[in-house]
Amino acid sequence: MASTEDKEASKEKASSWKDSIYNPRTGELLGRTASSWALILLFYLVFYCFLAGMFALTMWVMLLTLDDYVPRYRDRIPNPGLVIRPNSLDISFNKSDPLKYADYVKNLETFLQKYNETQQVNHKCVPGDYTVQDDAEGMLKKACPFRRSLLSFCSGISDTNFGYHEGKPCVLLKMNRIIGLMPHGDPYVNCTVKKDNPVQMHYFPKEGRFDKMYFPYYGKKAHENYVQPLVAVKLLLTKEDYNKELAVECKVEGSNLRNNDERDKFLGRVTFRIKVVE
Repeated sequence: MASTEDKEASKEKASSWKDSIYNPRTGELLGRTASSWALILLFYLVFYCFLAGMFALTMWVMLLTLDDYVPRYRDRIPNPGLVIRPNSLDISFNKSDPLKYADYVKNLETFLQKYNETQQVNHKCVPGDYTVQDDAEGMLKKACPFRRSLLSFCSGISDTNFGYHEGKPCVLLKMNRIIGLMPHGDPYVNCTVKKDNPVQMHYFPKEGRFDKMYFPYYGKKAHENYVQPLVAVKLLLTKEDYNKELAVECKVEGSNLRNNDERDKFLGRVTFRIKVVE
């Protein structure tokens, strides 16, 4: 049996452990009195309020240097990339089965909705000339209309299947938006198929050109109604081309825009594969 001294020592240890959390004799909680805790909490409250104020002041000063319409730094991407629609770099379908190309047709139709006549603002622009607008014309810039009817047989108006049902599919190409871009020369799209025998193609608008009147772009906020110019390419595939995977490369030619940077395969160009099955 434990002696009386052992029991008293055990009680003292238990009491000491409890007192380290709360000592009823001194009123200390975790070794500090209420006034001590109050001073510490007040210090940290003032300290973190000061840090929050400094952060808010820094953000406010930084925001004063920004323009709502024009980014402060615009030199990271001086040349645009080339983008393809339908949104796939591997187009494969059976021209005899509408379900196989339905997603491509739907993607093109959805994309072209903003190019409908009812969505376009009828501003008059001069073809072949840049549409330069200064601040005197207002913060909101006029946007030159690009109507889907300019894409002719690839507009989805006369042919709602965009040529996929006949094995002569259409693809749409556009350049990424870059604020202030004014390409020198006369930019146009040129596509080639990597095979021995060339594949005939039709370009819409004529000669696959990006008209200068759609440049420059002034930013999403200033150019609310802006739509990018498009180039449609209709691949006139024949039976000889069916059941083969063809690699197609399209580039922006005729201007100072870069299209041969090996570090970026999408800078001024895009390569995609297409396979049509009978």
